[in-house]
Amino acid sequence: MIFGRSERGKPPVEPVTLKILVAGGFGVGKTTLVGSVSEIRPLRTEEILTEAGRPVDDTTGVESKNTTTVAMDFGRITLREDLTLYLFGTPGQERFWFMWDELTEGALGAVVLADTRRLEDCFAAVDYFERRSIPFIIGVNCFEGAARYPVEAVRQALDLDDGIPVLLCDARDRRSVKDILVGVVQHAMDFGTRRRHTVGT
Repeated sequence: MIFGRSERGKPPVEPVTLKILVAGGFGVGKTTLVGSVSEIRPLRTEEILTEAGRPVDDTTGVESKNTTTVAMDFGRITLREDLTLYLFGTPGQERFWFMWDELTEGALGAVVLADTRRLEDCFAAVDYFERRSIPFIIGVNCFEGAARYPVEAVRQALDLDDGIPVLLCDARDRRSVKDILVGVVQHAMDFGTRRRHTVGT
Protein backbone atom coordinates (compact mmCIF):
# COMPACT_ATOMS: atom_id res chain seq x y z
CA MET A 1 0.00 0.00 0.00
CA ILE A 2 1.26 3.47 -0.89
CA PHE A 3 -0.62 6.49 0.58
CA GLY A 4 -3.65 4.31 1.12
CA ARG A 5 -3.72 3.00 -2.44
CA SER A 6 -2.62 -0.32 -3.76
CA GLU A 7 0.45 -0.21 -5.94
CA ARG A 8 -0.36 -1.83 -9.18
CA GLY A 9 2.23 -3.16 -11.54
CA LYS A 10 2.92 -1.42 -14.79
CA PRO A 11 0.77 -2.61 -17.68
CA PRO A 12 2.60 -5.19 -19.79
CA VAL A 13 4.51 -3.72 -22.69
CA GLU A 14 3.33 -4.97 -26.06
CA PRO A 15 6.55 -5.76 -27.94
CA VAL A 16 7.09 -4.62 -31.51
CA THR A 17 9.04 -6.98 -33.74
CA LEU A 18 10.78 -5.74 -36.87
CA LYS A 19 12.54 -7.58 -39.68
CA ILE A 20 15.91 -6.27 -40.84
CA LEU A 21 17.92 -7.66 -43.76
CA VAL A 22 21.70 -7.87 -43.85
CA ALA A 23 22.94 -7.89 -47.44
CA GLY A 24 26.13 -7.37 -49.40
CA GLY A 25 28.71 -9.20 -51.44
CA PHE A 26 30.36 -12.55 -50.87
CA GLY A 27 32.62 -12.61 -47.81
CA VAL A 28 31.75 -9.09 -46.65
CA GLY A 29 30.88 -10.13 -43.07
CA LYS A 30 27.12 -10.72 -43.03
CA THR A 31 27.30 -13.97 -41.05
CA THR A 32 29.79 -12.38 -38.63
CA LEU A 33 27.52 -9.37 -38.09
CA VAL A 34 24.46 -11.47 -37.30
CA GLY A 35 26.44 -13.74 -34.99
CA SER A 36 28.13 -10.91 -33.07
CA VAL A 37 24.88 -9.25 -32.04
CA SER A 38 22.29 -12.06 -31.82
CA GLU A 39 21.05 -12.85 -28.32
CA ILE A 40 20.13 -16.36 -29.44
CA ARG A 41 22.36 -18.89 -31.10
CA PRO A 42 22.14 -17.76 -34.73
CA LEU A 43 20.80 -20.06 -37.38
CA ARG A 44 23.41 -20.48 -40.08
CA THR A 45 23.21 -22.27 -43.42
CA GLU A 46 26.88 -22.37 -44.33
CA GLU A 47 28.53 -24.94 -46.55
CA ILE A 48 32.18 -25.60 -47.30
CA LEU A 49 33.47 -23.98 -50.46
CA THR A 50 34.39 -26.61 -53.04
CA GLU A 51 36.49 -26.77 -56.19
CA ALA A 52 33.27 -26.99 -58.20
CA GLY A 53 32.25 -23.55 -56.98
CA ARG A 54 35.64 -21.90 -57.53
CA PRO A 55 34.76 -20.48 -60.98
CA VAL A 56 31.73 -18.60 -59.57
CA ASP A 57 32.88 -17.82 -56.01
CA ASP A 58 35.47 -15.06 -56.28
CA THR A 59 37.56 -15.21 -53.12
CA THR A 60 39.89 -12.38 -54.16
CA GLY A 61 40.57 -10.36 -51.03
CA VAL A 62 39.04 -13.02 -48.77
CA GLU A 63 41.33 -15.94 -49.59
CA SER A 64 41.01 -17.38 -46.08
CA LYS A 65 37.23 -17.78 -46.42
CA ASN A 66 36.29 -21.46 -46.71
CA THR A 67 32.51 -21.43 -46.15
CA THR A 68 29.56 -19.68 -47.75
CA THR A 69 25.94 -19.00 -46.81
CA VAL A 70 23.60 -20.95 -49.09
CA ALA A 71 20.21 -19.90 -47.69
CA MET A 72 20.27 -17.30 -44.91
CA ASP A 73 21.55 -16.37 -41.48
CA PHE A 74 19.01 -15.66 -38.75
CA GLY A 75 19.41 -13.92 -35.42
CA ARG A 76 17.50 -11.83 -32.90
CA ILE A 77 18.33 -8.80 -30.77
CA THR A 78 16.20 -6.84 -28.30
CA LEU A 79 17.03 -3.15 -28.59
CA ARG A 80 14.49 -2.07 -25.97
CA GLU A 81 11.91 -3.78 -23.78
CA ASP A 82 9.32 -3.08 -26.47
CA LEU A 83 11.47 -3.45 -29.61
CA THR A 84 12.94 -6.67 -30.98
CA LEU A 85 14.72 -7.03 -34.29
CA TYR A 86 14.84 -10.21 -36.32
CA LEU A 87 17.92 -10.28 -38.54
CA PHE A 88 18.04 -12.12 -41.84
CA GLY A 89 21.40 -12.36 -43.57
CA THR A 90 21.06 -12.85 -47.31
CA PRO A 91 23.34 -15.07 -49.41
CA GLY A 92 25.89 -13.03 -51.31
CA GLN A 93 26.46 -14.97 -54.51
CA GLU A 94 24.44 -14.29 -57.62
CA ARG A 95 23.28 -17.90 -57.93
CA PHE A 96 21.35 -17.56 -54.66
CA TRP A 97 19.66 -14.22 -55.42
CA PHE A 98 16.37 -15.94 -56.27
CA MET A 99 15.84 -16.21 -52.48
CA TRP A 100 15.98 -12.46 -51.91
CA ASP A 101 12.36 -11.81 -52.88
CA GLU A 102 11.21 -14.23 -50.16
CA LEU A 103 13.56 -12.82 -47.54
CA THR A 104 12.57 -9.19 -48.19
CA GLU A 105 8.85 -9.89 -47.64
CA GLY A 106 7.74 -7.77 -44.67
CA ALA A 107 11.19 -6.25 -44.04
CA LEU A 108 11.36 -2.80 -42.44
CA GLY A 109 14.73 -2.06 -44.00
CA ALA A 110 18.21 -3.34 -44.69
CA VAL A 111 21.88 -2.78 -44.06
CA VAL A 112 24.16 -3.29 -47.04
CA LEU A 113 27.61 -4.26 -45.82
CA ALA A 114 30.48 -2.96 -47.92
CA ASP A 115 34.16 -3.85 -48.09
CA THR A 116 36.23 -0.96 -49.50
CA ARG A 117 38.65 -3.47 -51.06
CA ARG A 118 35.79 -4.86 -53.18
CA LEU A 119 33.24 -2.05 -53.17
CA GLU A 120 31.71 -3.16 -56.47
CA ASP A 121 30.43 -6.33 -54.76
CA CYS A 122 27.65 -4.40 -53.03
CA PHE A 123 26.34 -2.68 -56.19
CA ALA A 124 23.79 -5.45 -56.78
CA ALA A 125 22.32 -5.13 -53.27
CA VAL A 126 22.12 -1.34 -53.52
CA ASP A 127 20.38 -1.63 -56.89
CA TYR A 128 17.98 -4.28 -55.55
CA PHE A 129 16.76 -2.19 -52.61
CA GLU A 130 16.59 1.02 -54.61
CA ARG A 131 14.41 -0.59 -57.29
CA ARG A 132 12.01 -1.93 -54.66
CA SER A 133 11.95 1.24 -52.55
CA ILE A 134 13.19 -0.65 -49.48
CA PRO A 135 15.02 1.75 -47.12
CA PHE A 136 18.65 0.78 -46.52
CA ILE A 137 21.88 2.11 -45.12
CA ILE A 138 25.47 1.31 -46.02
CA GLY A 139 27.62 -0.23 -43.31
CA VAL A 140 31.30 -0.03 -44.26
CA ASN A 141 32.89 -3.03 -42.56
CA CYS A 142 36.36 -1.85 -41.54
CA PHE A 143 38.57 -4.87 -42.15
CA GLU A 144 42.05 -4.92 -40.66
CA GLY A 145 44.60 -3.89 -43.25
CA ALA A 146 42.01 -2.30 -45.54
CA ALA A 147 42.33 1.36 -46.49
CA ARG A 148 39.98 3.72 -44.62
CA TYR A 149 38.02 6.23 -46.67
CA PRO A 150 35.77 9.13 -45.62
CA VAL A 151 32.08 8.21 -45.77
CA GLU A 152 31.51 10.84 -48.45
CA ALA A 153 34.09 9.15 -50.67
CA VAL A 154 32.20 5.85 -50.26
CA ARG A 155 28.91 7.62 -51.00
CA GLN A 156 30.30 9.04 -54.23
CA ALA A 157 31.83 5.71 -55.28
CA LEU A 158 28.45 4.01 -54.82
CA ASP A 159 26.56 6.93 -56.41
CA LEU A 160 24.19 7.14 -53.43
CA ASP A 161 21.55 9.79 -52.75
CA ASP A 162 22.43 12.20 -49.95
CA GLY A 163 19.61 10.80 -47.81
CA ILE A 164 21.10 7.30 -47.54
CA PRO A 165 23.25 6.99 -44.39
CA VAL A 166 26.79 5.63 -44.71
CA LEU A 167 28.23 4.38 -41.41
CA LEU A 168 31.55 2.80 -40.48
CA CYS A 169 31.37 -0.41 -38.45
CA ASP A 170 33.16 -3.51 -37.24
CA ALA A 171 30.98 -6.57 -37.88
CA ARG A 172 32.75 -8.39 -35.03
CA ASP A 173 31.87 -5.79 -32.41
CA ARG A 174 28.45 -5.99 -30.76
CA ARG A 175 28.23 -2.29 -29.85
CA SER A 176 29.26 -1.24 -33.36
CA VAL A 177 26.63 -3.51 -34.92
CA LYS A 178 23.92 -2.23 -32.55
CA ASP A 179 24.68 1.31 -33.73
CA ILE A 180 24.24 0.14 -37.33
CA LEU A 181 20.90 -1.52 -36.56
CA VAL A 182 19.62 1.55 -34.71
CA GLY A 183 20.62 3.52 -37.81
CA VAL A 184 18.58 1.22 -40.04
CA VAL A 185 15.47 1.56 -37.87
CA GLN A 186 15.80 5.36 -37.70
CA HIS A 187 16.36 5.66 -41.45
CA ALA A 188 13.40 3.39 -42.20
CA MET A 189 11.15 5.51 -39.97
CA ASP A 190 12.32 8.72 -41.66
CA PHE A 191 11.87 7.09 -45.07
CA GLY A 192 8.29 6.12 -44.23
CA THR A 193 7.49 9.63 -42.97
CA ARG A 194 8.82 11.22 -46.16
CA ARG A 195 6.80 8.85 -48.32
CA ARG A 196 3.58 9.60 -46.42
CA HIS A 197 4.16 13.34 -46.83
CA THR A 198 4.86 12.88 -50.54
CA VAL A 199 1.68 10.88 -51.05
CA GLY A 200 -0.34 13.40 -49.03
CA THR A 201 0.75 16.38 -51.13
